[in-house]
Amino acid sequence: MDDQGMMAAVGGVTVLIVIAILFAIFLIPAILILRKAGYSGWWVLLYFIPLAGFIGLWVFALADWPALKNKSAS
Repeated sequence: MDDQGMMAAVGGVTVLIVIAILFAIFLIPAILILRKAGYSGWWVLLYFIPLAGFIGLWVFALADWPALKNKSAS
């Protein structure tokens, strides 16, 4: 492999590492918030579907949260 090919490979790996770190920075807190709200953390997958993530955000913002229902019932 020549020098340009090696640099391209290293650059590609670097990009993948940065993307993985950004996913962790944004997805882990979202999962934790969803779980505290009483929803499954799997709902975070909506963000990978165009427009569905935006609509899901509004639905969760305006819906009655199961965690709050359980808290007021006890």
